[in-house]
Amino acid sequence: MRNYSSTTALRRPLDILPQILAALLGGAVIFVIALGALAIGFEVYFAGRIYPGFSVVGIDLSGLKPKEAATRLQNQLEYPEHGRILLRREGKIWLATPADVGFYLDPESTALSAYRQGRQGNLVVRLWTQFTTWYYGKGITPQYVFDERVAYNYLKDVADQIDLPALEASLSVDGVNVVVTPGQIGRTLDIPASLEMLRKQLQTLQDGEVALTVSEIKPAIIDVSEQAALARQILSDSLTLVVPGESKADAGPWIFKPEDLASMLTIERVPSPEGDRYQVGLQEEALRSFLEGIAPELVRNKQNARFIFNDDNRQLELIQPAVIGRSLDIETTIQAINQKLLAGDHHISLDMAYSEPEIGDDATAEQLGIRDLVSVQTSYFYGSSADRIQNIQTAAGRFHGLLVPPGGTFSMADVLGDVSLNNGYAEALIIFGNRTIKGVGGGVCQVSTTLFRTVFFGGYPVVERHPHAYRVYYYELRADGSVNTSLAGLDATVYVPLVDFKFINDSPGWLLMETYVNPAGRSLTWKFYATSDGRQVDWETSGLMNKEEPPDPLYEENPDLSKGEIKQVDWEVEGADVSITRTVTRNGEVLFKDTFDTHYMPWRSVYQYGSGTKGMPPDQDKQDKNKNKDK
Repeated sequence: MRNYSSTTALRRPLDILPQILAALLGGAVIFVIALGALAIGFEVYFAGRIYPGFSVVGIDLSGLKPKEAATRLQNQLEYPEHGRILLRREGKIWLATPADVGFYLDPESTALSAYRQGRQGNLVVRLWTQFTTWYYGKGITPQYVFDERVAYNYLKDVADQIDLPALEASLSVDGVNVVVTPGQIGRTLDIPASLEMLRKQLQTLQDGEVALTVSEIKPAIIDVSEQAALARQILSDSLTLVVPGESKADAGPWIFKPEDLASMLTIERVPSPEGDRYQVGLQEEALRSFLEGIAPELVRNKQNARFIFNDDNRQLELIQPAVIGRSLDIETTIQAINQKLLAGDHHISLDMAYSEPEIGDDATAEQLGIRDLVSVQTSYFYGSSADRIQNIQTAAGRFHGLLVPPGGTFSMADVLGDVSLNNGYAEALIIFGNRTIKGVGGGVCQVSTTLFRTVFFGGYPVVERHPHAYRVYYYELRADGSVNTSLAGLDATVYVPLVDFKFINDSPGWLLMETYVNPAGRSLTWKFYATSDGRQVDWETSGLMNKEEPPDPLYEENPDLSKGEIKQVDWEVEGADVSITRTVTRNGEVLFKDTFDTHYMPWRSVYQYGSGTKGMPPDQDKQDKNKNKDK
């Protein structure tokens, strides 16, 4: 029996390992050689041919040369010519083939693309591609041409059938009829967006539907039904404008018939948060023009209450209530008319602005500071005609019970207003130019002269005073009818609106005027009531100076007079200068001192005679001389 050591037993397997490795290596070499030979054979076989497993939309191209593949694709791929693309928009459809919209297959490029598969990259990549394609198969995306110009023109033809212009609603008036043209929402085919949707569908190489993209164009104004209703409402009835709280003395009413309103109706486009809209109303300019025309007759000047002073109880007695002033608020009225018309109201009150007088009916003597009779003057007008007396009464009455505020400047012309026949005045003799003629308001200067003297002797400052052109004997009369020349220079004339008389109430309280005309006694008395501050008036007159004899009488032929009739129309008076100085003091202190200088022109007598009157003119040479002198 042989004994082997453990060392020898272990070494024997290791001795055969090189032999095993050599055998394996040899086998691998043989395998590689065999595989390489197979690959070479595969490459040789498919040289110039498409590797197996490649197809285009199910069309097998394995083993075909590119040209053969292109021919097969051209013959079998019918999608461009026979495919169906359905274009749809709200019930309307358009059916087209891919070719109709510019979609064409490129068989040569597609075949070439299939041929290149497995022939790109390194050896391993190529072999792997060839193997997986052979084993699994692979689809190749066909190459195609999409001519967007053809697709655009096709879609443009579709757009001509889809597009609709946007139309704005309109509103107009025909006579008194409101005409409405409805608005229309526009639409337009969004060709770029629809083109993109079409492209995506064509890329699937399958029949399919494309929803066209359409953009809506909404007009700024599409519905005018509400405004049309308002316009019809405005024209449904006549518009009547009235003065609020109207009385018989107020003007109006003013009525606008529907056809008048139609001519004034305005339909104006205005922006709003919700978009543009039409605004219906009456033309503001037309309304403004009308309201400006009637505004003057609606004005009522505010007037303080008028009183007389009761000398017994020393309280005021109301003789004329206060008047609240008013004027037409044109702009507010325009707004009110349009607002109320739109609300269906056709009987509309004008909007008036009111102003409260300063002195109401409940004023008291204590409140106004009226306690004493501070000045009173009386003038006389013996020989005045009935018309002159009427004018004196009319003018004086405008001042009776009037109040002058403390510190206020009083204007006689403002109170007199328009001296006209319509305001109660009559025609009487007035001084106009270098003549005494008959005119409206003769005798008003009796009132202004009396007021001037009341102001003068009351010690109030005079702001404006104008003397007469010549001495008027009325203003130098005493109560017994005799002439007092010391009164010369104490007259004042007023001719509205050119010549005025003004003075200042410089006392701390209100001044109350009272005027009393005694037609029978031919006198006018003017009283001032206020609070006496103790002022005294001293005055001096120069008397008549620089006297000038009047010119010789003037004789004029008047065809309106009968033969032998002679009528005196002007009376002579000598000219003169007068200077009067007034000093107003209080407690021995001089408050102010003023001087009133007056120049009176000499005045001639004027006679008129009828044609053919014997002895007229009495001295032609002297008459002509006087006329030349006048020139």
